[in-house]
Amino acid sequence: MKLLSRQCENHVQSISSSSGKQRGHIFLAILLSSLLSSCGFHLRGDYLLSDELQTLYVSSSDVHGELTRLVKQHLSRNQVKVLNYKNVQAPELRIISDKLDRRTLSVFQNGQVAEYELIYAVHYQVHFGSNEGEPSEEPQDFRFELNRDYQDDPNLALAKSRELSLLLSEMRKSAADKILRDMARIQR
Repeated sequence: MKLLSRQCENHVQSISSSSGKQRGHIFLAILLSSLLSSCGFHLRGDYLLSDELQTLYVSSSDVHGELTRLVKQHLSRNQVKVLNYKNVQAPELRIISDKLDRRTLSVFQNGQVAEYELIYAVHYQVHFGSNEGEPSEEPQDFRFELNRDYQDDPNLALAKSRELSLLLSEMRKSAADKILRDMARIQR
């Protein structure tokens, strides 16, 4: 009987010590999350846009282009209302151009290009709406370039074309992120 009672006591102690450890882990997790949130930490991709930019019209020369689609997606993910039609009083994000250039970095002995530098250039403007009777402001102009190196190999054409399309898609996602980061810094 004494052996059974000791085993029960040991079992109860091990349960209470493990639940104490669990409580400690939970307390530590809560403490760390509250510290991170209090210092202003946000997960990447979350941008705090000004109140004026919470409703926005997006226009582009390529309305169905991938960059335009990604920017609208990022805006919606950040609780920004994207208007379907232009409103004179609402701000407008104009994607004026996005183009891809490439520059030769190195060549093979036979003269074929071995390595390119891909240059993705984006030009856009943010135009704030005007109220009736007020003159409209000049749009804020933004330009940037993203650069990536790309090694070409004519012997692996299919794989390299797939790699190039993935690289371009990644560059467009980075450009959409950059546009939102720039918009988050706009102060009027």
